[in-house]
Amino acid sequence: MLTQQENELLTRVGPGTPMGDLMRRYWHPVAARSEMDERWTKRVRLLGEDLVLYKDRSGSFGLIGEFCPHRRASLAYGIPTTDGIRCPYHGWQFDGTGACLEQPNEPEGSNFKDKIKTAGYPLEELGGLLWAYLGPQPAPLVPRLDGLVVEGAIRSLGVSIVPCNWLQMMENSVDPCHTEWLHGNFAEFILGTGEKVPASRHTVKIGFDEFDWGIVKRRLLEGQTEDCDDWAIGHPLVFPNILAIGSHDVNWTMYAFQIRVPMDDTHTLHYWYNAFVPPPHKPAPQRLLESFDVFDVPFADEAGEYLLRMTHAQDIMCWVTQGAIANRTLEALGSTDRGITLYRKMLFRELDRVAAGADPKCVVRDPAQNTVIELPLERQLNARTNGFARSMRRHNVRFSHQLDDLIALFEENPKEAATAN
Repeated sequence: MLTQQENELLTRVGPGTPMGDLMRRYWHPVAARSEMDERWTKRVRLLGEDLVLYKDRSGSFGLIGEFCPHRRASLAYGIPTTDGIRCPYHGWQFDGTGACLEQPNEPEGSNFKDKIKTAGYPLEELGGLLWAYLGPQPAPLVPRLDGLVVEGAIRSLGVSIVPCNWLQMMENSVDPCHTEWLHGNFAEFILGTGEKVPASRHTVKIGFDEFDWGIVKRRLLEGQTEDCDDWAIGHPLVFPNILAIGSHDVNWTMYAFQIRVPMDDTHTLHYWYNAFVPPPHKPAPQRLLESFDVFDVPFADEAGEYLLRMTHAQDIMCWVTQGAIANRTLEALGSTDRGITLYRKMLFRELDRVAAGADPKCVVRDPAQNTVIELPLERQLNARTNGFARSMRRHNVRFSHQLDDLIALFEENPKEAATAN
């Protein structure tokens, strides 16, 4: 249980808040690079700020405050230039740093433009994503997580805006016991067919270890021995706001990152980043390797009812029904919640580090330490998920335009490929 003051400290992410200051020390994805192929601008809400991602006529990207300092018109409707963007209202031009370059109707020789500036933030591209940094300079490096830089992968990005605070989503990532119930027993109840779901196997033991990049989460299921990957390897929460899962099978590898980007105190942009490395005996078509599929991931129907046959919607139902910001003064944590307790302690510790002027955990500045960041990855995860096809059709990838191609490449059982639901 937290006090109200502690809960506020961990959940509020706007400018000038302690957690907002911590989060601004990290790079956050704001779009897929491919989303900008057919457009010039995209609105971005990040850490309580309204911004515009734009592409100028040279093909470079910028991220600046949405509202023009002149008369507050939206730069989401701006006119791209060779080195920035113009406000559609009166033509004031800005570059990616937020500096005003030109005011066409001001008198010749006026220096008024030099007194005008809006917010402007650095951008980097990695893994097909555009990453933004809102913190103090000098900016650190974008962490080169293994799934972002692996070669020969088929990449995709699922997207949802979840109407709740980022923290209750991340706490789910260090709560292994929820899998047995929410994605197991509850899923069986919703299916109503009598089918046993592999996730319903009883959890015998759980464990958590802090490591260089966050927390490794381990679980031991009924019937497993401690040399199994679930216990011996586990998978990590990458501090502060990424869950890394996936599977390394005999002939292929799947990297999967769930990235929870705080838009503001009560809305979170949820990215499901997937990188599939196909088996050598089944080379992927070049069109898949060259594409980057971006797709919406619905979690409710038109009537607002959760799509509870889907694994991701089961999670989102539990996150959202806690309230826009979970009231942790009313919670009753048990022994199985020690991963959540560990994560909160890390957050408080890193808040103190930032307040003291130090870099927080997982901020990378040395290029030699950023060639490839290899994370723990369990093997043959599909052995307990009824196979590749069935697993994908119950997760976010169900909505990917690549689904049929992926099943053709990765499902080893032809019958499952044709009939899994």
